[in-house]
Amino acid sequence: MEEHFNVAWVTGELSNFARPRSGHWYFTLKDNDAQVRCAMFVRQNSRVQMQPADGQQVLIRGRVSLYEGRGDFQIIVDQMEPAGEGALRQAFERLKIELAAEGLFAEAAKRELPRYPKHIAVITSITGAALQDVLAVWRRRFAALTVTVLPTAVQGAEAEPQLLNALLQAESIAPDVLLITRGGGSLEDLWAFNTEAVARAVASSTIPTVSAIGHEIDITITDFVADLRAPTPSAAAELMVPAAQTLSSELAARQRQLAQALGARLRADELTLRNLQLQLVHPSTRIQQTWQRSDELSMRLQRAAQTMLSINRQKTIGLQKRLLGLRPEARLTAAKLDLLRLGNRLQQGLQRNLTSHAAALSNAARMLESVSPLPTLTRGYAIVRNNTDANGLAGATAQVISSVTQVSSGDSVRITVADGNLSATVSAVEPLPPGATPLATIETNAASAADAEP
Repeated sequence: MEEHFNVAWVTGELSNFARPRSGHWYFTLKDNDAQVRCAMFVRQNSRVQMQPADGQQVLIRGRVSLYEGRGDFQIIVDQMEPAGEGALRQAFERLKIELAAEGLFAEAAKRELPRYPKHIAVITSITGAALQDVLAVWRRRFAALTVTVLPTAVQGAEAEPQLLNALLQAESIAPDVLLITRGGGSLEDLWAFNTEAVARAVASSTIPTVSAIGHEIDITITDFVADLRAPTPSAAAELMVPAAQTLSSELAARQRQLAQALGARLRADELTLRNLQLQLVHPSTRIQQTWQRSDELSMRLQRAAQTMLSINRQKTIGLQKRLLGLRPEARLTAAKLDLLRLGNRLQQGLQRNLTSHAAALSNAARMLESVSPLPTLTRGYAIVRNNTDANGLAGATAQVISSVTQVSSGDSVRITVADGNLSATVSAVEPLPPGATPLATIETNAASAADAEP
């Protein structure tokens, strides 16, 4: 039960209320159908703004627990208020959750208050003690402050519209800071500062806003949306303006700092002035320095010109030497020598080529003579060709006869000997006997011819 009902709201009638010396409260909360024991310890009940008694209808908030000594189910109470405020408390919680989800309570949206405000507007009751407390603090701490009071009702049905109208008036006069304040009261008394319209108007205000509503234990929606919440009106007044004594001390310190800074600046400027005075040069001295500088530059120019002339002279001499080395006569003489040398080389080369070709020709002649048939013809041999024309001359298709099979009896042949040609007709064809050689046959024929001679 403690895990699942750690926060519970219960309403009912007080009964058997007891307050022992310890300061703790013990009572029973009942209705027509049931009852439950409750305990509220001194730390929590010291914040309750009502005097509980039997028979009162109350709304409590607490956590479910079990008193093991008696085995009793009970509620450990941390908040109590009259039952009539229960609906307001629930509406307060719902609006708080809704506006928080929209980011109206976010710290990033809070604006800083000006440190030295000149004009403050106060939205409060003109007859309330809160206004007098605030003004008394400001007269004591910051008497030069301009204060504009925008009087409104701070509770009741007319409070909400008057508060909204006062916020619009504050926008028109544009003070440096806006204070919304009133004295303490019950939740119902403070309800005008818990409405959604007032909360959104405060959140959308362009003026940094301070909320000081009720006493320190009183919390309103306006406190959450304001840029700063103060526990009491007097505390708000002190937070919004600096103390005159503090300002006087700060002013004196700033004056000392300014005097020191001015003194240091004057000393620095004096030193700079002295340095500049030392750097000042008399016009005649400046002219003399200019003349001297001009003479120095003139001499430097002359030296530079002489150096340049010397360099150019050396370059000219070098170029002349190169030009002499490139004269046409010398080049022509060298060319003639080269031509003569090349002519000699050409003649020698031609002679060598002629000698080489003559030797090659002689070798070729010897080789040709060694394979030529002419020497053979001088030794009594002959070359026989067939296919002679009508004049006995060999035709273009004449062939050398190397076999008896190439001719027949009656064919015309041409016979070449060492000193001429002979035309003849084949009268007979005599093949060699098998195994015989042409040389043996020739020798036999020759012997027969010799025998036949007379």
